[in-house]
Amino acid sequence: MVTFRIQLPPNTPPQQPVTLDVLDEVTGLALNIEQYEMQKVDSLVYEISLPLPVGATIKYRYSRQGSYQAGEHTSNGYPVRYRMVNVDGPGIVQDLVSAWSDTPFQGLSGRIIGQVTDAQNGSPLANLLVTAGGYQTLTASNGSFLLEGLPPGTHNLVVYALDGSYQTFQQGARVAPNSGTPAIIQMTAAPLVNVIFTVSVPPDTLSAVPIRLAGNLYQLGNTFADLSGGINTLASRMPVLTPLPDGRYSLALNLPAGADIQYKYTLGDGFWNAEHTFSGDFRLRRLIVSESTTIIQDIIDTWKTEPGGGSVFFDLTAPANTPDIDFVSIQFNPYGWTEPIPMWHLGQDHWAYVLYSPLDMLETLGYRYCRNDQCSYADDKTTAGKDSIGRTLKVKGGNQAVNDTVDSWIWWGAESLLTSMDTPEVISHGQDFIAGVEFQPGYHPSWTPRLPVSLKELQWLGANWVVFSPTWTYSRQAPPVLEPVTGRDPLWPDSATELDQAHAFGLNVALNPAPNFSPPAEEWWSSAPRDFAWWIAWFSSYRSFVIHHADLASRNGAQALVLGGDWVTPALPNGVLFDGSPSGVPLDAETRWRELIAEVKGRYAGTLVWALPASPEGIKAPSFLDAVDQFYLLWSLPMGETADGSQEGMQAAATRLLDNVVKPLKQQFNKPIVIGVAYPSASNLQEQALAYQSILLALNGSEWIAGFISRGYFPPAALQDESTSVHGKPASDVLKYWFPRLLGISPP
Repeated sequence: MVTFRIQLPPNTPPQQPVTLDVLDEVTGLALNIEQYEMQKVDSLVYEISLPLPVGATIKYRYSRQGSYQAGEHTSNGYPVRYRMVNVDGPGIVQDLVSAWSDTPFQGLSGRIIGQVTDAQNGSPLANLLVTAGGYQTLTASNGSFLLEGLPPGTHNLVVYALDGSYQTFQQGARVAPNSGTPAIIQMTAAPLVNVIFTVSVPPDTLSAVPIRLAGNLYQLGNTFADLSGGINTLASRMPVLTPLPDGRYSLALNLPAGADIQYKYTLGDGFWNAEHTFSGDFRLRRLIVSESTTIIQDIIDTWKTEPGGGSVFFDLTAPANTPDIDFVSIQFNPYGWTEPIPMWHLGQDHWAYVLYSPLDMLETLGYRYCRNDQCSYADDKTTAGKDSIGRTLKVKGGNQAVNDTVDSWIWWGAESLLTSMDTPEVISHGQDFIAGVEFQPGYHPSWTPRLPVSLKELQWLGANWVVFSPTWTYSRQAPPVLEPVTGRDPLWPDSATELDQAHAFGLNVALNPAPNFSPPAEEWWSSAPRDFAWWIAWFSSYRSFVIHHADLASRNGAQALVLGGDWVTPALPNGVLFDGSPSGVPLDAETRWRELIAEVKGRYAGTLVWALPASPEGIKAPSFLDAVDQFYLLWSLPMGETADGSQEGMQAAATRLLDNVVKPLKQQFNKPIVIGVAYPSASNLQEQALAYQSILLALNGSEWIAGFISRGYFPPAALQDESTSVHGKPASDVLKYWFPRLLGISPP
């Protein structure tokens, strides 16, 4: 038995039941909760004992049941995703609740500051999930982590490998107010063993449709993120089983010994079309991986929520201009949009999907279609956008058939090629010239499966470089905490996969890390305290961010690392806010930046680049930039303010800007300069293409320009929208003409 004992905050409303909520991250944290009412020990202490299997890793949180349900929150007002406990035998878990969703946090707080290393070789461990007191973070490249804002008391500290590659660590950690508790942790690697899953499916299972294995580990489709509708797994990231001649399906995986695997079989994701028991419950299986090869023989009872239940057959005709490299997804809206699921391709423009479950809870079902899982961005034009309710289906019971036609996709098909384009003679700059594309810094876990297609498209453009923009998130403003947040920021293996696949396509790679701000950067900076103590914390947090990405670049062979950008302007020497007022940065900022650059160079041997925003008034470059290797000029300068908006006028404007704004930077530092262009297609697609053509014509004879990069590329789908992305727009045809010629190679 494991006893959970909880201390409630003093402002908890009295006489309300408190529950322990055991969570299911495979079905979805919000979707298959087991609630256990706790016993009252005194006014602020509750407890409950549960029989839990040894070796299991339990994810849970607490709720208060009054006239409405109140969930627990952290001290900075965020909902608690989950706590964790590793069951190694009978014991007591002591927890503290910081606050409820309807009560504010009161009192002082502290923090846990730690580092995690490999017990055998002492190497730092990145990308481990660290939890305590309902707070979560991921370890950085040097194994460090920070859990800020914990209420004083003893917390259960758990460190967990998202892929199970290390044995879970657990111990109590006592936190004092206004203090930091150190935690130096060593973890033991788990050996991999071969596990073969073999499953018999219900007799009414359609042949030739993909059956996936959904599970709680990274390699089983778990994103460890809060996705749409309470979903945490993505169908497109799950492994697919192979059909056997006898009608069964099989999958062989190398899984870590001792790992607690929770899994299920599915025709969709962890919620839609997943297996059920004959009694209608969600089936969730558990396997504690043994230390030797294991063969699992499973039988799926049913895909349906009730015996003899019906299904809905969706038969779709997609637009004829749907790109051949795209797939079509279906997205369901039972109470809010959930994550899209890939449909089954029947040939030509014909797609289908059969929905079996859960239909018993539905009277009306909203749904819509989109491309490449990018619903809200690449939708059916009639149901486009995040606020769309979609198409509506009345669930009648029994078998239903729905025949739909998508006439057109939003942001697709208006224009595909340039109406006309000059084909000037291009002066080759040689194969050392940087001809590249920068992916936009936004991120969603559904992007990763589309990466090979996106990189193939860059090859088609003739690019020789790709710039990835991994992010961390400012989760706190005071003190400033910059950290990786699952779902908002790519995980370490996501970024490593990006680099590996880009190299496999023959592309050089630069990393240009950037933060996510909430509120937006301008407001975030202006509302921050910015006193001396705050600035010390900011530089410390920024250092962790930079060192992490320097290590990511070094360990995965990135050819360049980009620092700087317009968002760091307030932290530069004599820094100013976006409104031009002084930022209050410490007087020793110059020294701090030089020391940081030196530290980065000590860890990363590739090209160190500094991103500078270009301005018509000139480029303000701090003197410490003599320590970097190259400049990346962020160009979105106005060029269309000519009498007729002609190409000649825009080219002349671009030439003046190169001569008057960019060349002085070259003369000052004598370092290579790469132009990074971001022009939206808000007015029309042709104007964006014209801007690209004009800039390229202007730099055609400028041999002192070392490269040209198109910024803001949206990788998962071609969209002819108003953004700066050139993916699927006429501007991409401009690049396809120029890139190989600038490199002096034959066009692809």
